[in-house]
Amino acid sequence: MPHKVCAKLMESWAKSPFLDGADVLVVGECVQNAYPEIFARMSDGKVVLTACPEAEQPIFGKLASMLTSTHPNRIEVLTVDCSPDCYTLHAGVNEAVYVSGSSVPHRHFVILNGKVNEVSHEAIRLSRYLTLTQKAIEDNPDLVRLLNEYSLEQKRAGTGGRS
Repeated sequence: MPHKVCAKLMESWAKSPFLDGADVLVVGECVQNAYPEIFARMSDGKVVLTACPEAEQPIFGKLASMLTSTHPNRIEVLTVDCSPDCYTLHAGVNEAVYVSGSSVPHRHFVILNGKVNEVSHEAIRLSRYLTLTQKAIEDNPDLVRLLNEYSLEQKRAGTGGRS
């Protein structure tokens, strides 16, 4: 079954009836074009709300209004990994759930190298705290090696991960 509705998050009415009882996918605007197969699979049967945080900041207020005004069944977030802008979709959903007092189940997914990976709520929260991220690196230096494998901007700059 294809997605039920596909609309831009920031252009959708916060009280849209299609959100009530819906399984909602909040997805980065670029995912549909960059990864059409993943988009089709993840959006199947869901109400899809697209957003580009690079152009539409902040989004959490809109999401909090939606959660307060409607009662979606669940929310999933899908973005590309390693984008600071896409990260804000994940943080925005967490913040909207917190601010609205909603108990809606929500899950986070990122696409890295063409593969969908689930990311925990704790990972989203941790990434906001640079001192804790630094501690994680100190406790597990192998994270820097993995970062260097994934970090295209470091590879292209020729720094090998050194900043």
